[in-house]
Amino acid sequence: MTMIHYSDHAIVEGLRLNSDFIIKYVYKEFFPTIRFLVKSNTGFDEDAEDIFQEALFIVLKKLQNEEFELSSSFLTYLYSISRNLWLQKLKRKRQAHQNQDDLERYLSNRETTVDSHYDEHEKYKLFQEYFDKMSPDCQRLIKLFLTRMPLREIAAEMGYKSEDYAKTKKYLCKESLKKLIENDPRLQDLIA
Repeated sequence: MTMIHYSDHAIVEGLRLNSDFIIKYVYKEFFPTIRFLVKSNTGFDEDAEDIFQEALFIVLKKLQNEEFELSSSFLTYLYSISRNLWLQKLKRKRQAHQNQDDLERYLSNRETTVDSHYDEHEKYKLFQEYFDKMSPDCQRLIKLFLTRMPLREIAAEMGYKSEDYAKTKKYLCKESLKKLIENDPRLQDLIA
């Protein structure tokens, strides 16, 4: 049995009249083209059916307006609506995927950041604990170095005879503080 081919005008008029026969004809005649469009662009049969139905619904809504005139072939019109719908759906999928990736990146960075802030805070507490146990002379010397005061001024401030002595003294204070902290078992837990 050969199938009758309807003109674009007959299709439009049939759809305007909500003819079941014409709707079935449109499905049979044009769905394969829309399915090919969707499936060749990462879609599945179900996606193609959804897009085709949405596109047909849009066409039916447009045809309710008596002023509407088809300015291309019916297939071209249906295809362009389907293509736009599919592109929008792909864009939403990509956006959702991108949002998911961003969220996962944010959460993993946030976890790392929270963990590293905690670790840094604990290391600082350890530093502060041992720093407070140092001689007042070493504490003062290290504080002056941390202010980036020139070596000459530090030596004068501390009452040292030379800049070299200030430098050596700072090195010895810093090394003793470093050893105390490194030997603390709590630091090993923070590094591990």
